[in-house]
Amino acid sequence: MAEPRWLSDAEQDAWRTFVTMLGALVDHLDRQLQRDSKMPYTYYEILVVLSHAPNRELRMSELAGLRNSSRSRLSHAVARLEEAGWVERRECPTDKRGSLAVLTDAGFAALAAAAPGHVAAVREVLFDRLTPDQVKSLGEISAIVLEGLDPDKKNLPGSPEPGR
Repeated sequence: MAEPRWLSDAEQDAWRTFVTMLGALVDHLDRQLQRDSKMPYTYYEILVVLSHAPNRELRMSELAGLRNSSRSRLSHAVARLEEAGWVERRECPTDKRGSLAVLTDAGFAALAAAAPGHVAAVREVLFDRLTPDQVKSLGEISAIVLEGLDPDKKNLPGSPEPGR
């Protein structure tokens, strides 16, 4: 068996900083959304993905893939979103075994209400701290890493309003 290619000191420092930053960023955004909109970050992200989908609907299996979530975890989250009236589950017309998650008008309104505070938080803790060149580099680096994780480009984010 080949010896592992251990990280250099610089790579290790960059990796630990990145992992710590990513966890802190998601935690900060979750707290902001919970405080201001009474929804967890994971639910916000589900609503965003559905808001970008044609007819604001996706097969549950596709939604799970786009959110990098297990089907059971997604099913639980969608059940909670159904209780809030933000998502409906419908039978898939092309496959009776499948089901669709559909963003309701109330869910779209909740997303639209939460989006300004979320965007302000993202801007405050990330983009306002970076130069335009750093923003460009962040996008390029993220795209390169995502391409390695998702070579078929199944999980590329969209950017229509309101969930930007």
